[in-house]
Amino acid sequence: MEIIDLHCDVLMKLTELEIAKFADDVRLHANKERLQLGQVKAQVFAIFIQPDIPQSLKFLEVMRQIEAFHTHVLQTEGMVHITEWSQLDTLAPHEIGAILSLEGCSPIGEDLAKLSAIIDAGVKLVGLTWNEENAVAYGADQDAKLGLKPFGKEVVNLLNKRDIIIDVSHLNEQGFWDVLPFAKHIIASHSNARALCNHPRNLTDAQAKALVAHGGHIHVVYFPDFIGENATLDDLVTHVKHLANLVGVEHIGLGSDYDGIDRTVQGLAHAGEVQNLLEALRAHFTDEEVRGIASANIRQYMKKAATR
Repeated sequence: MEIIDLHCDVLMKLTELEIAKFADDVRLHANKERLQLGQVKAQVFAIFIQPDIPQSLKFLEVMRQIEAFHTHVLQTEGMVHITEWSQLDTLAPHEIGAILSLEGCSPIGEDLAKLSAIIDAGVKLVGLTWNEENAVAYGADQDAKLGLKPFGKEVVNLLNKRDIIIDVSHLNEQGFWDVLPFAKHIIASHSNARALCNHPRNLTDAQAKALVAHGGHIHVVYFPDFIGENATLDDLVTHVKHLANLVGVEHIGLGSDYDGIDRTVQGLAHAGEVQNLLEALRAHFTDEEVRGIASANIRQYMKKAATR
């Protein structure tokens, strides 16, 4: 069953570890070989810049990761750069769609021209923050009462104008509530249910309901820290069930966070094992519902995003 995964950090590893072979380097959770094995039909590749990199060098690092995307990911046979959502419907059986996202706006400082340049490179989803504060807003590790900054409103306006999906997975709570009314397209690319695992990276029930009421989707993440103590595959399924009961299964998808996590759940060691999750979901959902979680739900969302 085909999968669309909304988050991985392959680009960070390609640049930090100087990996030159995206096709089958086993240091990558989501290399081409493992994506094929797991039947991942489209993968979102995040541009993530470590917070300890000097501000003056962060935009340069963005360019390095975009270069790695082109020279390593897209030069691998069968990888296709998705710049329009309609391309997802025209991929050949042997092809995998590759989508760019920006995980946090820290690299742009207070310069909208830099954000425009990143979007021009093909980025389709943008998270306003990672876990730390930047000129746009406050991340998940910051005071939950601090919200969107004045420059953040300019950023949201630009993202709306360019039809870019705003990703709230790393925003703190007040930032989430500030962004929600103004976002044209909104999603949580890799977050679970805080009711089951009390971590600031997860969504409260109120957030989940509001996000979906605003037209958004929630994509569950495979990182054990966001699932629960001694996390298992079944525990991740419990997060899916909770969110599905809360907002409807048609609004749920997958966002692994592969290559951005240092531990994995047994049975989800890398992208090649993701069919194990779908098999576990079949015990609780119909085949049609599992197909929706795997890819059909986000396909439908992206079609709407392309026409709004």
